[in-house]
Amino acid sequence: MNAARNDSAYVLPPGTEDLLRGVCADPFSVLGRHPNGRTDIVRAFCPDARAVKLVVVRPRAAPVERAMRRVDDRGLYVGTVPAGASYRLKIGWADGWEETEDSYSFGLLLGDLDLHLFTEGRHRELDRVMGAQVTEIGGVTGVRFALWAPNAFRVSVIGDFNVWDGRRHPMRLRHAAGIWELFIPRIGPGERYKYEILDQDRRLLPPKADPMALATERPPATASVVVDPHPFPWDDEEWMNGRAARQEDSAPLSIYEVHAASWRRPDGDPAGIMRWDELERTLIPYVVEMGFSHIELMPIMEHPFGGSWGYQTLGLYAPSARYGSPAQFASFVNACHRAGLGVILDWVPAHFPADTHGLARFDGSCLYEHEDRREGFHPDWHTLIYNFGRHEVSGFLIGSALMWLQRYHVDGLRVDAVASMLYRDYSREEGEWISNIHGGRENLEAIQFLRDLNGSVAHYCPSAMVIAEESTAWPGVSRPVADGGLGFAYKWNMGWMHDTLQYMSRDPLWRRYHHSEIMFGLYYAFSERFILPLSHDEVVHGKGSLISRMPGDEWRKHAGIRAYFAFMWAHPGKKLLFMGGELAQVHEWHADGELDWRGLGNPMARGVQGLVRDVNRLYRALPALHREDSVPQGFAWIIGDDSENAVFAWLRLAHGVPPVLVVCNMTPVPRPFYRVGVPVAGYWREMLNTDAQDYEGSGVGNEGGVHTTPDAAHGYAQSCVLTLPPLAVLYLSPEGGHA
Repeated sequence: MNAARNDSAYVLPPGTEDLLRGVCADPFSVLGRHPNGRTDIVRAFCPDARAVKLVVVRPRAAPVERAMRRVDDRGLYVGTVPAGASYRLKIGWADGWEETEDSYSFGLLLGDLDLHLFTEGRHRELDRVMGAQVTEIGGVTGVRFALWAPNAFRVSVIGDFNVWDGRRHPMRLRHAAGIWELFIPRIGPGERYKYEILDQDRRLLPPKADPMALATERPPATASVVVDPHPFPWDDEEWMNGRAARQEDSAPLSIYEVHAASWRRPDGDPAGIMRWDELERTLIPYVVEMGFSHIELMPIMEHPFGGSWGYQTLGLYAPSARYGSPAQFASFVNACHRAGLGVILDWVPAHFPADTHGLARFDGSCLYEHEDRREGFHPDWHTLIYNFGRHEVSGFLIGSALMWLQRYHVDGLRVDAVASMLYRDYSREEGEWISNIHGGRENLEAIQFLRDLNGSVAHYCPSAMVIAEESTAWPGVSRPVADGGLGFAYKWNMGWMHDTLQYMSRDPLWRRYHHSEIMFGLYYAFSERFILPLSHDEVVHGKGSLISRMPGDEWRKHAGIRAYFAFMWAHPGKKLLFMGGELAQVHEWHADGELDWRGLGNPMARGVQGLVRDVNRLYRALPALHREDSVPQGFAWIIGDDSENAVFAWLRLAHGVPPVLVVCNMTPVPRPFYRVGVPVAGYWREMLNTDAQDYEGSGVGNEGGVHTTPDAAHGYAQSCVLTLPPLAVLYLSPEGGHA
């Protein structure tokens, strides 16, 4: 009887042959512990092992080793242990012995609530549940892997720990959620891994990187990397506690947009990239000294092709290894906060590249993208479009957004290409797109996704901000979701950028005929909470640099860019300037180069840099320039009809503080004795003159300020007689007076 029971241990269950052939969809039905009366049968599949032993753990005695019987030359071993006894595997490889717990002795890993929330797209801590998580189960430390691939036939974890052999660690499918899971003991941070997937036709797909990996290899390598689970030791409490006030619409928000790789190359190496610790030592002090409130980083999420500038992202949960480790990125954000700087990340939920190791046909099906190319292919960028209507995809994207805001204390996300998400016919001709269920062009699923995104951020990270790059007249982009809007904190004002750059690029002789270009943005300036963007998009693809767009000789070009920046900083709306603009960089930006720091040898370039520093200082110091930035009460025209002289004048206003008078002369002709009505009698101090000699201007101005005279003008009982410098902007404010 005992012999019969012992022989039964070596009767192989259904599915064994599939396991040995690498096509078993349920490895736990064959491998691991299986009760058999007073003993438990243990099966282990160890291809290429020379021997396998069971190490039976006894409570009050030394462990006992038992040799396992090899029952198939392909590497299947069988042994027995007393019922319920703990055991380990001792595997003999060609180069030695490995002792480890059995991955197939562990029970279900993810809880039912996690699975349920994931399938509904409502799990808001995916970075702590999915992917590779260092964890401890039953006193055993290892890595728990979890991957969404509902249409796969078989999924295995592959990595250095199993010599990238997909036979070694096939995973268990949790059918209710389409999630595969496996715990691999005794591996930890730093391990490289991917997933080996068979599709429903049992065809082997290219090895896939983990969509929710928290770290990756440095490109062009494509493996995912297990991260250290210990939280970063943050000491930015003061910043985080005061962040809400720093980012509300009454705050002076001035953003320096940065492409981290090309801001400055290390030690003159044209191919080198500064890592986060180097940027911490160099970029942060520079941005602080220049007076900006925030750094906005072009996408630093992992991306395979550097030439995409990060906008073709595949690792939405991983800081790019180009710049260092996740901990080093956290240290950079922490250092920004300690220096008084906020951090905004460009984030791309609109589309993704079709690299074979990425999301494209991830489990053999169009899992993250649409099957129909009229919905799933982006003709502009030749990328794939996320299927926002799929709950798991929406949850995957929102989980990424929340991770950057929570795990890394990031202060805001700028959502790229929102317009391409909102319209089903974006960049498509008739017949190349599919209407929504109502027959319209609006992408209803994307609209709901954006509302869910902003609602989730408002709930979990209420002091963070989400910014839309949206180039159309879609209504209510920055209106709360509860009021029918999309719920963004701010919207980039692309129309303002286009119109004003076009105006400034015109010969001053002809500006009188294009007066509306400089004025039009003020007709809708308060319809949204706007950011005025002079971004990287305006200095690439043959457009030239900002200063190269200014007409005239070198002096006029520098005078024009100084006037344009002062005009921008005094205009309603928060500010964004791409790196290099403040240097009056002559050449357009190239991502494989660096900023023209040597150009600061030109005193005129240093003058522009000094002007930007000073307008940032004044923007913070004068509440009228920022406090009522998003409401009509913060702005009042004084002169908007002097097209002949290309002169504009307006007031910036805020309750209880002195107003700021802004006067712009957009021609190279000085205009003496120019009368401007003002609301307060007394002395108006000249706070800024972009033609000052400190900025390498001609020095024409008003000797520090002017007194009003009791001559009515522009609807006010008193006025100032000003000298308007050529191609210049003046800021004046009354001493001690309120409007």
